[in-house]
Amino acid sequence: MNTPNRQRLQGLLESERTRYREEHPRSLSLSHASVNLLGGVPMTWMSKWSGGFPLGFSAARGATITDLDGHELADFCLGDTGAMAGHSPPALIEAIRQRVEVRGGVTTMLPSADAQWVAEELTRRFGPTRWSFTLSASDANRWALRLARMVTGRPKVLVFSYSYHGTVDESFVVLDEEGRERNRPGNVAPATDPTTTTRVVEFNDLPSLEAALATRDVAAVLCEPALTNIGIVLPEEGFLAGVRALCDETATLLIYDETHTFSAGPGGATKRWALTPDAITIGKSLGGGVPCGAYGLRGDLAERVLAFAQRGNDLEDVGGIGGTLAGNALSTAAMRAVLGEVLTDAAFVEMERRASRFASAVATSITRHELPWSISQLGARCEYRFVAPAPRNGGASARAGDEALEEYLHLYGVNRGVLITPFHNMALMCPDTTDEDVALHQSVFDAALAELLQ
Repeated sequence: MNTPNRQRLQGLLESERTRYREEHPRSLSLSHASVNLLGGVPMTWMSKWSGGFPLGFSAARGATITDLDGHELADFCLGDTGAMAGHSPPALIEAIRQRVEVRGGVTTMLPSADAQWVAEELTRRFGPTRWSFTLSASDANRWALRLARMVTGRPKVLVFSYSYHGTVDESFVVLDEEGRERNRPGNVAPATDPTTTTRVVEFNDLPSLEAALATRDVAAVLCEPALTNIGIVLPEEGFLAGVRALCDETATLLIYDETHTFSAGPGGATKRWALTPDAITIGKSLGGGVPCGAYGLRGDLAERVLAFAQRGNDLEDVGGIGGTLAGNALSTAAMRAVLGEVLTDAAFVEMERRASRFASAVATSITRHELPWSISQLGARCEYRFVAPAPRNGGASARAGDEALEEYLHLYGVNRGVLITPFHNMALMCPDTTDEDVALHQSVFDAALAELLQ
C-alpha cells in the first residue's frame, strides 16, 4: 500500500495555505474585522474551516457558492446537510415570499394548513403517524428523550460511540480505546457528567448492546441508522434488526435520528431499509435552510404520551417540551415547499446517481494509487476515510482521522473551485448538482493525489 510522505504533505499544506490567503483577501479581511463576534465568526464552528480563517460568501444558488473574492465553487458541503435541497431553490423562495409578503405572519403561535400537510407527508415518507415541530434536530432529540423517559419511567438513554445528535447533553459520551465510557473529548462544561445519564456502546456491536440494555433502566436507544459525522459507518447485515429485537425484549424505545441519513432516500434510511422505530427525529434539510426540525411518534407511543400529559405532565408550557417559535408559519411553509417540490422522490434518484458516480471515481483513484483509504456511500452522501477497509464503528473511524491530510485536501479543493465539508471528508449531492460538478471534483482530487504521491 502507498503511504503519503509526511514531510512532503507538510510542505504541500503550507503551499495551499499560502495560496488560500493570497486568493481570498476579502475573506481574510472579514475575519480580522469581526472583533465583536465571539471567535470572529457568527457561530463558533465556522472557525473550524481549513486555512486559518473561514471562507466568506456573497451568494449561493443551487449547488454553487460565490465567495467574497468572486470565486465560484461547486458546493458539496451544502451547509453540512442543511442545504441538501440546494441553495435557495425557486419553490422555497416563492413559499417564503407568499408567507411573508402576500399572506403575512412569520410566527403567530397558531396552526396553519402547511403544518398539517407536512405532518401527512412525513408520515408517508417515514411511517410514524404523529408529528410535532421544532427549530432544530437538537431540539427534536432533546424533546423525544424527555418523552421517552416520561412514558417508560426510566432514567437513562443509550447512544452509539461517536454518533451525532446535535447539542444533546446526553449524547456527548464515547468509549475510549480501552472500552471505557468517557466524556467526549472537547465537551464544554456539561451540567452533569454524561456517563451518569447515558450508556454507550460501539455501533455494529450487538453483544455489548444486549448487555447495556439488560438492566432495563434505559428509556430509549437514540440511534443514527448509519453513523455520519465521524465518517460514514454503515450498519452490518442484521445489526439494525438486532437493535430492534433487543429494544423489544427489554421494553426500550428506539429513536432513529434521520437528520443526516435522510440522504439515503425520500424516507431516509427508515424507508429504504424498512425499519420500524418507535420515534424519528430529523432537522436541517427539511426547510431548505430555514431553521426547522421535527419528531414523529408511532401511534401507540403518541397515545401513551398524551395519557401521561393528562396526569399532569405539562406538554404545553413549562414542561420543557416546545418553544415559542417552534412550528412557526414560516418554517412549516418552507418544509412544505421543500418536501413537496424540491426533495421529491424523483429528485433523490438523480442525487443518488451522481453520488454513485462520485464514489466510483474516488474508489478508482484510491485503487490506482494503492492507497489504504476507503469511500462509503449513503444514498446522496459520500465520504472517504484514510483507512481500509471502511471502519465498522465510531471508535475506529475516529482513529482514522488525519487532520493534516484533511486540511490539505480541503484547501486543495477550495483553491481550485471545489468545496467539501470542512469537518470531515463528506460530499453531498443536491438536486442541482451536475455531472460536471462531480467531474470537477474528481479532476481536483486526482491532481491533489498526484502532487502528494509523486
